[in-house]
Amino acid sequence: METKYFKKLEFNKIKEILESFCVTFLGKKLALNLLPLTSKSEIEKAGNQTYEASTLLYRKGSLPISEIEDITKYLKILESKNSLSSKALLDLANILRTSKNLKNYFFNEEIDMSEFSNLNDTFENLYLNINVENKIFGSIIDENTISDDASLNLKKIRRNIKDKEQEIRNKLNSMLHQKFVQEPIVTVRNDRFVIPVKSEYKSDCKGFVHDISSSGSTLFIEPISVFDLNNNINELKIQETIEIQKILEELSKLFFDLTNELENDMNLIGLIDFIFAKRKIRKFY
Repeated sequence: METKYFKKLEFNKIKEILESFCVTFLGKKLALNLLPLTSKSEIEKAGNQTYEASTLLYRKGSLPISEIEDITKYLKILESKNSLSSKALLDLANILRTSKNLKNYFFNEEIDMSEFSNLNDTFENLYLNINVENKIFGSIIDENTISDDASLNLKKIRRNIKDKEQEIRNKLNSMLHQKFVQEPIVTVRNDRFVIPVKSEYKSDCKGFVHDISSSGSTLFIEPISVFDLNNNINELKIQETIEIQKILEELSKLFFDLTNELENDMNLIGLIDFIFAKRKIRKFY
């Protein structure tokens, strides 16, 4: 079909409507790049896929799919054997989880698969790796938080940090009744535990001034008695950062040999999204 007829047929408008029914960025891309099919076999297959999608939606309800990240940039990093950020690892694990959910959706009941011969291969070719998926989600809480259970060493370091912090708080709490204290609280300045001291009593609290209030009436002082403990905490936090980087490196290695499978999953998820979007648009138009 010549493109000069697309405008008359409002083909672009139809594609935009179809895009609105897609969930993933790849499904939307397929919708916007859609061209009329000219092969009889392709037309029949596309029509049958839409019919089969309709049957599945009727029998099993909504498709378990949500937006996925474009992982292409992550795959290039993995191919270079470099480590990824926690967010990138979660995005990859989400591809595996989405693939698992879609495959379970399609195969979780005893059905006559001959009814879905045009969709079977698409769902069958989804790659699953439950062990890697669980390892990532068990180690990373969110893109800013690594779980204590990610490694025994990390759990030990964080426990030591908490113990040191409690020791500091106990020491500083014992000082809060002194007359030089502006307010009975323990706070943090420059990653150091301090107490608020009235400026006129500065000489009564030996230590290091880390901050001063806007009015100048309060100094935030780190008493000498907790100086070593604060140093210990900072050293432990450096160890924590190093350990987290090691964890991310080890988790990244889990994906080194899976780049082809992940890329294939991403593309199949987008295709499935696109096929089911065509069923949705038929329902409304």
